[in-house]
Amino acid sequence: MKAASRPAPGAAPTLVETVAAAITQRIAGRTLMPGARLPSVRAFAETMGVSKSTVVEAYDRLGAEGAIVARRGSGFYVAGKTRPLCLKTVGPQLDRAVDPLWITRQSMQAGPDLVLPGSGWLPAAWMPNAAIRRGLRHLARGPEANLVAHDQPLGFPPLRAQIARRLAEKGIEAEADQVVLVDSATQAVDLLCRFLLEPGDTVLVDDPCYFNYHALLRAHRARIVGVPLTPSGPDLGALADLMAEHRPRFYLTNSALHNPTGATLAPAVAHRVLKLAEAHDTLIVEDDIFGDFEGEPSPRLAGFDGLERVIQVGSFSKTLSAAIRCGFVVLREDWVEPLVDLKLAMSLGSGLLSATLMHTLLTDGTYRRHIAEVREKLARTMAPALRRLEACGLRAWLEPSGGFFLWMRLPDGMDSAEVARNALARGLVLAPGGAFSMSSLGNAFLRFNVAQCTDPRMIPLLEAALAASVPVPGRLAGSAA
Repeated sequence: MKAASRPAPGAAPTLVETVAAAITQRIAGRTLMPGARLPSVRAFAETMGVSKSTVVEAYDRLGAEGAIVARRGSGFYVAGKTRPLCLKTVGPQLDRAVDPLWITRQSMQAGPDLVLPGSGWLPAAWMPNAAIRRGLRHLARGPEANLVAHDQPLGFPPLRAQIARRLAEKGIEAEADQVVLVDSATQAVDLLCRFLLEPGDTVLVDDPCYFNYHALLRAHRARIVGVPLTPSGPDLGALADLMAEHRPRFYLTNSALHNPTGATLAPAVAHRVLKLAEAHDTLIVEDDIFGDFEGEPSPRLAGFDGLERVIQVGSFSKTLSAAIRCGFVVLREDWVEPLVDLKLAMSLGSGLLSATLMHTLLTDGTYRRHIAEVREKLARTMAPALRRLEACGLRAWLEPSGGFFLWMRLPDGMDSAEVARNALARGLVLAPGGAFSMSSLGNAFLRFNVAQCTDPRMIPLLEAALAASVPVPGRLAGSAA
């Protein structure tokens, strides 16, 4: 969009600019496609609450810029070809500091001087780097096919068999041929969106939930509806009402060590969730990426359900290495072949080198020893991190049974986006709650990674960011997420 339709820097937009921006956003977000007819002047004036002359002027400006064209006696239409999808314009227009992609970019691009309590992964020093090097050397001496060949359609059979055995330890009965290897849990959810969704379908997510769910579902043109979360799982009354009202295609959730809250699904809640899903013909996609951080496995929806209505996804990116791209999908037998066909159409398969390396680390004892050590470190780190954050005036929504996330409520009147901006200016990357939530309640929270809270610089930087953030009278922190 050209500068003519933008407000001057620092100036509030005029009504004409506001109307023009609303149309531009719909075009960029593909709500209005090339050739689509724009709302009539009268209808859009009523929608925007402005005069017809304001809409006429806005349409004239957009026409002069070539964004729309007028057809005599017919109205205004979107001009040109389809523009590349811009996720920022598809969803709610959030402050860039609470944009999910902002968090990812800041964490991934961080230099050594930045402190990262808002990141979603363990410190590199906590990972079994020496064992991974040994595994790579072992593969280098093995068959050449492991280094250069495509993998089988479902993925490396020995690893799938190992994953099936590990699933059984969590109460999930699945054959190796029900396990489909992919490159990550994110790719798994993306694959399932392509497999299950049509544009406009409704998907339920927890509110709050992992922020990338929002971006990924928007990319698939799904309608996203948030289900309020409690410390024992979704609010069952709200879930029942939303399923009845929206008839969602599926419900996407973490059952164990939920991101960002750390909550774990209670058995009674799990049974009720499955009853509701059956009653409303709704599928469930269960993301179990943090499940291995549990000392004793909690209930899994996939285990109770027997993979009839539940599809489970997982990966080793959080537990072992983000560089070893290896994830999986576990689903009912009659869906495996069509899902694999879609996987092959998208990527010609998953990475054989990553799969064989992961199998080596699982079978030589590396993974078991590493996970045991990480659980111990997290157990030692959680309580001190919580005390330090509470001393800064934050309050825990829940003290998790494991994992590495704390969902912390800010002092009344503070906004997480403002705190995050002030923190970044001081070299501290935070995860503002608004990025995780479909409602305004998330704005009162920050997600902290306790494994990244051991840096002695963190608390002074956080205190400075909080001191620079001005509470707004009457704006209370949310009582629930």
